[in-house]
Amino acid sequence: MGKRLGGLAVVAGLLLAAVSTQGALAQGKILIGCTATSDCASAMVAADEGLFKKHGLDAEMLLIGLNSNIPAAVLSNSIQIGGPTSTVFLQSVDGGLDLVAVAGASAMTATSNDAIAAFVRNGVEIKQPKDFVGKKVGAPGLGAFLHVLFRKWLTEKGVDPKSVNFVEVTFPTMNDVLKSGTVDAVLTAEPFVARMTAAGTGYVGARYGAELARSEPIIFYAASRDWAEKNPEAIKKFRAAIAEAAVIVNTDRDKASAAIAKFTKQQLDLVKTTVPNHSEPELKPEQLAWWIDVMQQQKMLQSKLDLNTLILK
Repeated sequence: MGKRLGGLAVVAGLLLAAVSTQGALAQGKILIGCTATSDCASAMVAADEGLFKKHGLDAEMLLIGLNSNIPAAVLSNSIQIGGPTSTVFLQSVDGGLDLVAVAGASAMTATSNDAIAAFVRNGVEIKQPKDFVGKKVGAPGLGAFLHVLFRKWLTEKGVDPKSVNFVEVTFPTMNDVLKSGTVDAVLTAEPFVARMTAAGTGYVGARYGAELARSEPIIFYAASRDWAEKNPEAIKKFRAAIAEAAVIVNTDRDKASAAIAKFTKQQLDLVKTTVPNHSEPELKPEQLAWWIDVMQQQKMLQSKLDLNTLILK
C-alpha cells in the first residue's frame, strides 16, 4: 500500500508540474531536471553563466528529488531534458520508455570514485562487506547509479545483494534519516559525506567506488525520442551550451562551485570542499556496454538493448 501511495504522489507531483509549466512551454522554454549532485554541473553552469541564452536556448533547471523519477518526468513532458544516471536510463528503456541520450554529463574518474561512500550511522558497526547483510541501506533511487554500483561491489566481495534491505532516500534528507535511525547506512557522495561527518552523524563504512575504479558515464542528459527528433535545433543548441559549460566545470572551480551551490541549495563553502565530478559532454555507445553487462548480471534488464539506438545521432 505504501508503494502505491508513493507512486500516486509522484504522479500527482508530475501532473502539477506539467500544469505549472504549460505557459513556459508555450513560449519555447525548456526545463532540465536533475538531482542535487554535481553530475549535472555542466547544465548548472550553462544556466548560471548564461550559456544557454548565448546559444539561443531558453532553458531553466528544475530540482528533482530522486533520480529514478526523472524518466517519468521526461515522458510526461514535465521536463524536456533530464539527467538520469546510466542505470536508471537503461532500466527505463528496457521497460519500454522511448528515451534517448542527447549529451553526456559526467563520468567516473579516480577523484569522483573516491567521493563515493556507504555512510554508516553511529551505533552500527560495519568493518567488512558482509557486515551489510541484514542492514537497511538508503539509496538515492533504487536502480540508480550508486545503488547498482554498490550491488556490484557487494557481489565482487562475495555478498549477495539480496541480503541487504534497500530503501529510497533523497540526498538532502540523508543526514536526518540516519540520525533518526530509520536506516543503518546510506549510499552517497561528496559533499554529503563531508557534511554528515562534520555533523557527527556517523562514519564512512566503505569507499566502494574507489575499490571498483571504473571510468564509465555516471549521468547523461536524456529526452523522449519523439521530442528530441521534433526539436533538432534545440538539441543542437543544448549540446553546444553543454560542451562550453563542461570546459568551465573541469577548469574553473569557483564558477562551477557557485553554480552547483545555487542549484542544489547547498552552502557554497561546503560545495567548494569537493571537486565537481568530471564533466564529459561526448557520449559513445560503447561506454554503456559495461553498465548493460552489470545490470544483466543483476537481472535488472529483461531485453537485449541495442547500443546504436540509445544515443541520438
